Amino acid sequence: MRAGGEASAPAPPATSDERLAAAVREVVRARRAGRARATAVTLVLLAAVFVALCAALSYGDLMIPARDVIATLAGGGDTGSRFVVLELRLPRALIGLLVGAAFGLSGAVFQTLLRNPLASPDVIGISAGASAAAVLAGVTFGASGYALSASAVAGALLTAGAIYALAWREGVVGYRLVLVGVGVGAALSSMISHLLTSSDAAVAQSALAWLTGSLNGRSWDQLWPLAVSLLLLVPATFVAARSLRTLQLGDETAKGLGTRVERGRPVLIGCAVALAGVATGAAGPVTFVAFVAAPIARRLVPRQGAALVPAALTGALIVLVADFAAQHLLGSTQFPVGVVTSVIGAPYLLWLLAGANRVGRGG
Repeated sequence: MRAGGEASAPAPPATSDERLAAAVREVVRARRAGRARATAVTLVLLAAVFVALCAALSYGDLMIPARDVIATLAGGGDTGSRFVVLELRLPRALIGLLVGAAFGLSGAVFQTLLRNPLASPDVIGISAGASAAAVLAGVTFGASGYALSASAVAGALLTAGAIYALAWREGVVGYRLVLVGVGVGAALSSMISHLLTSSDAAVAQSALAWLTGSLNGRSWDQLWPLAVSLLLLVPATFVAARSLRTLQLGDETAKGLGTRVERGRPVLIGCAVALAGVATGAAGPVTFVAFVAAPIARRLVPRQGAALVPAALTGALIVLVADFAAQHLLGSTQFPVGVVTSVIGAPYLLWLLAGANRVGRGG
């Protein structure tokens, strides 16, 4: 009511231009909020990875304060601290960080591209292919270092090519590729078992420990092949991922938007496979890291699609924390890191499968 007792006139209806402008403002606001959240989450994950790295370098039979660790990394510190930190602990920690990042990035690409939460390299047989090739090269030819990493990458690529060809039916459907990959992975696991049972006992025991996924005994010799490979693969993956947003909409929609599906998808799959291969070559098939890292990252940044950077950082954090727990929190015995990641990932896989069956998407 106005002061004179007259009723106020109703606001005129918004025109189509005004509604469009309001919608545009809302979209811009939502995008800005999403980018701000993604930036904040990325910074928090970076800080958490740094803290986990410092903990890995500080804790052990010889305790080194965090300030001394940071001083040693900056070029200072005494002789004892430099030897323990730089020669004994740093290579293992960096390999864990890079392996986790590679698996996390690979899993994010697979799951987003195929629109299937089961489509990670350790579930669909890619890690099994890398492991089979690496075991064959190690047991038969005594390969190590660059040769072992190259064997793992070659095995992963060959396995991915076979799975892709077997799953192809005028296109690739996520569940079909998963089922084919599970079958191929089972066959490759049988091959690995045959190689182990027919080899020397000492060699088989060493290979079995590696197959669990382990960072024990890792040194600079294993770090450099991994670092050089990721220096090439990570930028290539992010360049190829520019078409990921349209590819995840489906083949027909992506073609309608001008994306060359049969060129973009194999390139992305190749990058993801190579990432999983080099990570497997460095530390063995550390299971379930690729499987759980991307879902965690997408929950942290729900509006960022594939969330590749958060997924890579989440994978790095999972491996660093799991390796710390495997070394120091499970009694006097040091377990392979793959044991801890399996304890984390296996219940999630069972929950995911049970949920998929309840809603009729069991494949």
